[in-house]
Amino acid sequence: MLSYQHGYHAGNLADVHKHALLAWMLAYLTQKDKPLSYLETHAGRGLYDLTDAAALKTGEAAKGIAIAADWFAADHPYRAVLGRIRARYGANAYPGSPLVAAEMLRPVDSIHLAELHPQEYAALATNMAPYGGVFRQRDGFEMALSLCPPDPRRGLMLVDPSFEVKTDYDTIPPLLAKVHRKWGVGVLVLWYPVLTDGPHRPMLRALQDAFPEGLRHEVSFPPARDGHRMVGSGLFVVNPPYGLQDEGARLSAMFQQRLMQN
Repeated sequence: MLSYQHGYHAGNLADVHKHALLAWMLAYLTQKDKPLSYLETHAGRGLYDLTDAAALKTGEAAKGIAIAADWFAADHPYRAVLGRIRARYGANAYPGSPLVAAEMLRPVDSIHLAELHPQEYAALATNMAPYGGVFRQRDGFEMALSLCPPDPRRGLMLVDPSFEVKTDYDTIPPLLAKVHRKWGVGVLVLWYPVLTDGPHRPMLRALQDAFPEGLRHEVSFPPARDGHRMVGSGLFVVNPPYGLQDEGARLSAMFQQRLMQN
C-alpha cells in the first residue's frame, strides 16, 4: 500500500481522462452560488515535475499530456488549469487532482485530502499550502466514512486508489454504498484502470447493481510500453452532474480521433 508513487504515472492518458472530466464537473458545480465540499481519498503529492527521474523512467507523460494538451480548447477547464499551473511552476509541471480541484474551487468551498504514504503526504502538504484545505495522513476510505456527510453537504468526492491492493476491487462497491447512504447528494467519482485481464469487471457489475443510474465512462488507448497492462481508463460516477454524459462522449471522440493520428 505504501509503495505506490504516482510520479511514475503523472500526466499519462489515464490522468488526462480523469482530470479533464474532474475539471469539467467542478466547473459545472461552481456555476451555482452555493459552497461545496471536495474530498479525495488518495491524493498523492498534488504537483509533479514531468522531467524528474520517475516520469522519465516510464515515459507515460510523453505519451500522455505531451501529445494531449492541445486536444482541448483554450477555454476548457482542464486546459485552463494546466495553463495556470505551468505559468506558476514551469512548463514541465503537471497538476494532480488536488491541484486541479484547488484551481477550480472558490474561497467559500472546502477541501479535504487523505494520503497515507509519508513522503507523498509531506509533498502534498507543501504543494497544497498556498491553497489551504484539510490534509490527513490516513487511510482515505476511513476518511470518507468518518467525514461524510461533509459540511457543506453539496459537493464531490474522488476515489482514486492505485489498485495495487487487489482487495480494493472488492472493498469499493460496499464502501461507496455506505458513503451514499450517509451523503445522498454527493457526487461520488471513482477512477479505475482498464487492464488487459479485466479485474475491474466484477467491481463494475456490483456498482451498476447498486447504482443503476450511475454513469460509467471509459476511454481506450495503447499500452504505454511493452508489457504494460493498462489499456484504458474508467470513471464511475454516482449522481453525475447534468451534461456529463455529453462531455464524456466528446472526450471519447477526442481520444479516438487524436490517437489514430499519432
